[in-house]
Amino acid sequence: MIFGAHVLLYSRDADADREFFREVLGFSPVDAGGGWLIFTLPPAELAVHPDDGAFVQKHGRHAVAGAVLYLMCDDVAATVAELRTKKVRCSPLAKARWGRHCLVKLPSGLSIGLYQPSHPVAVARKSSRKTPGRP
Repeated sequence: MIFGAHVLLYSRDADADREFFREVLGFSPVDAGGGWLIFTLPPAELAVHPDDGAFVQKHGRHAVAGAVLYLMCDDVAATVAELRTKKVRCSPLAKARWGRHCLVKLPSGLSIGLYQPSHPVAVARKSSRKTPGRP
């Protein structure tokens, strides 16, 4: 029945942020028509956090679940170093119970999260290690 998730990221400068996801992060897009790009994302997982009712999103006339985008990586310090070579601004690294993290500034001025999880993850991680007995 359900085959995927579609994340909506609202931006003050959608064209610049689309270019960032395509050119800097290397996410592959499809053109949904008229230059409207939809990007392939890395595997995703969902965590449902408690809320006191203050974190409300509107989509159309409807209140919908609020969301925050964090991209996951194996080595956040190395990833930030690579992003900085591409002139991407990142906040200083911080450590939390759930992992090392920072914010990555998009061209629009908005930020997304980036973190190296210290908790078990629900997605399969790519590995350069070969499985014994397999090519």
